[in-house]
Amino acid sequence: MNPAAPSPVRFALGGLVAMAVGMGIGRFIFTPILPGMMSDLGLTPGDAGVIASANYGGYLLGAVIAGFGWASGIERPLVYASVTASAALCLAMSVADGVMLFSVIRFLAGIASAFMLVFTATIVFSHLAAANRQDLQAVHFGGVGTGIAVSSVLVAASSASGHGWREDWVGAAILSLVGLVAVFALIREGPVREGAARAEPPVAWTPEFIKINIAYGLFGFGYIITATFIIAIVRSSHGGPLLEALVWFVTGATGAISVFLWAPLLRRAGPFVSLALGCAVQAIGVAASVVLPSPGGPLIGGLLLGVTFIVITAFGFQAGRVLLPHSPRRVMAVMTAAFGVGQIIGPLIGGYVANITGDFTLATLAAAAGLVIAALFAYSAGRQKR
Repeated sequence: MNPAAPSPVRFALGGLVAMAVGMGIGRFIFTPILPGMMSDLGLTPGDAGVIASANYGGYLLGAVIAGFGWASGIERPLVYASVTASAALCLAMSVADGVMLFSVIRFLAGIASAFMLVFTATIVFSHLAAANRQDLQAVHFGGVGTGIAVSSVLVAASSASGHGWREDWVGAAILSLVGLVAVFALIREGPVREGAARAEPPVAWTPEFIKINIAYGLFGFGYIITATFIIAIVRSSHGGPLLEALVWFVTGATGAISVFLWAPLLRRAGPFVSLALGCAVQAIGVAASVVLPSPGGPLIGGLLLGVTFIVITAFGFQAGRVLLPHSPRRVMAVMTAAFGVGQIIGPLIGGYVANITGDFTLATLAAAAGLVIAALFAYSAGRQKR
């Protein structure tokens, strides 16, 4: 490595902080704050599902927009702008009222998180590749779980101090601004350029690629119901603020180290088997969160959700690139769309079913069933490659 080149560790840490702010806080802090909003504002599970789906709809739109080539050369300012927007939108949630306004704010936050994800990865991964330090990608992805764990501590401390959900959003905005300062310090250069981008061939809709997209869409549907409502499930079982914080902290802490934990299996078995096993393990956790009594059920649910959802996202993209190695950007765009559709549908169905049944049990078991089917499709998609 050129001794004058920027440190790959610095970029990996910058990616970690950006992911913690834009994803772990900006996108997922809604989960621990949601029960307080439902209680104080009288929101139904269906209302909560609409607000959550708006965020995932914004994420899908943002990922699609960011996937075009218009941002070449301005990735770094866009990372700064996205993290700033995430902080501002957290603050906006603290003063907003009504399902419609909440949904608009969360939709915009979804766009911001998608922009942050795409443009930060563009910068960080290019520098890691130039330094031959792709192993540090695990540090970058660990930012999602780190942000979730930090947000659990924030909400728990706020609750212990007698503050409500509005103060939680203010705290999220302050944390995001602190993260922005760190991102400025750590990500000081744009991506490494290696000639002009080459045109990719169109996506070939082989049976295997269709299967992997079905698996990815079902994963989006299955994980997001629990990722959205797991703290509301704890609240409905009278678990108390301490258990709520602990479940979400466990989710984030295991998510932060999940890429390291799964790396040996990925090297040994490949992305298809790893993806299938990840979905199966997550299905067990999702079902446990409502089948087993509290506190064990939600804790197991949070643990298995955290240890799987980040790596399944990565395994899916790797499997898609194995099937269509010459179209990596197009593969990512198509699979992001499949995943995004599942994410949008999940909270809507989950909230609607919870409205009808009076609890989250049936909706959560449907999510677990979706993950089992996803595991079968993922395993089947890789049969020829094995």
